[in-house]
Amino acid sequence: MKTIEGIHHVTAISGEPNQNLHFYKRVLGLRLVKVAVNYDDPSVHHLYFGDETGSPGTIMTTFPYANAVSGKRGSGQISAAAYAVPEGSLDFWVERFASEDVQFDMPVERFGEKALAFDDPDGLHQELIETPGMEAVSAWTKGGVAAEHAIRKFRGVSITVRDVGPTTALLTDYMGFQNAGQEGNRFRFLTPLGETIDLVHEPDLPAGRVAAGIVHHVAWRVKDDAAQLEWLEQLKRLGFNVSPVMNRQYFHSIYFREPGGALFEIATDGPGMLTDESVETLGSGLRLPEWMESMRERIESRLPALKY
Repeated sequence: MKTIEGIHHVTAISGEPNQNLHFYKRVLGLRLVKVAVNYDDPSVHHLYFGDETGSPGTIMTTFPYANAVSGKRGSGQISAAAYAVPEGSLDFWVERFASEDVQFDMPVERFGEKALAFDDPDGLHQELIETPGMEAVSAWTKGGVAAEHAIRKFRGVSITVRDVGPTTALLTDYMGFQNAGQEGNRFRFLTPLGETIDLVHEPDLPAGRVAAGIVHHVAWRVKDDAAQLEWLEQLKRLGFNVSPVMNRQYFHSIYFREPGGALFEIATDGPGMLTDESVETLGSGLRLPEWMESMRERIESRLPALKY
């Protein structure tokens, strides 16, 4: 099978749009690289945050619903998204989160790395991980966070499951991820790019509910359409209920649920965020695909105003 390199993006359900926008741009210091709509519900924005160009592996996306109810953490979910930051930077983030009234836990060591857990305003559970080598990775610094502390990319995701075995088989036997050990009820796997997938074993935890403050899905990256089509056929052969290829304008996507219940996407690296904007103008206004342009006036009238 064609290689799944690692994480493409993570998508979460969020609440009030401007609160969401402020947190990811001004508190975490990420770049707003795209303002789009949820193609399945164009009355809702789809906001993309990432590095300077919205590279695969850096993109957190949100569907912000102004009156969203809160979700429920539980099994069958991506229970945390983790970002890589340079070594020695967590003291800065502790002070920053305290000054911004962000809910956080004090740093802990996990698999030999320092991790700082925090929640966004909707309760979405995330982490910052001190990661070797991040100093050499370019950083977006126009969001108010200096390069020596800035988020570089995703470090990994945690998935809460009742049964570790079936999801482990998918990750190792088919997706090609490497088993990297166990700490307590946490089982770690590595992508070819060195990102981490932690299966958190909670055999008695009830199923969660996806709404505000919960990850909707994690997307894994493949190089191109041909690789994605191979995965589509392979997943069908394995008995997964996999979606057809969907055009998401900046990448093409297929979706399926892993055995524990979490929603996985496999997304192509291209066409990318620069298909309809230059590097300088990324995130500067609402972008619609060609098939929605004729409805622009009606769509814009239903969307809440964003305070960039």
